[in-house]
Amino acid sequence: MKKTFKLVHPKIKPARLIEAARRDIKKYLKRENRKSLPDDFDCWNFDCKFGPSADKAEVILFSEISKCISEVEAESLKSFYLEILAKPGYKKNFAKLKPLDEE
Repeated sequence: MKKTFKLVHPKIKPARLIEAARRDIKKYLKRENRKSLPDDFDCWNFDCKFGPSADKAEVILFSEISKCISEVEAESLKSFYLEILAKPGYKKNFAKLKPLDEE
């Protein structure tokens, strides 16, 4: 998903547009997670970029998307750019890791 979300509309309030953007992001993530994984992988990982425009977008963590959208709302920006790309990955299995004190 590479999309610029507009937050200015003559009839719709910016808060409703932000809710719609969050809903679109959630729907995209659900759709990507439903896709079948390639062999030898056990989860989907997401590479994310966020910024006021595509040129100024910076790499962020997947968990920071909501925080960034809240900052955009607080700053009353007219639009923001979000890029989310899915890639197959592995879950961290902490049971297989050795504790540091056992070595």
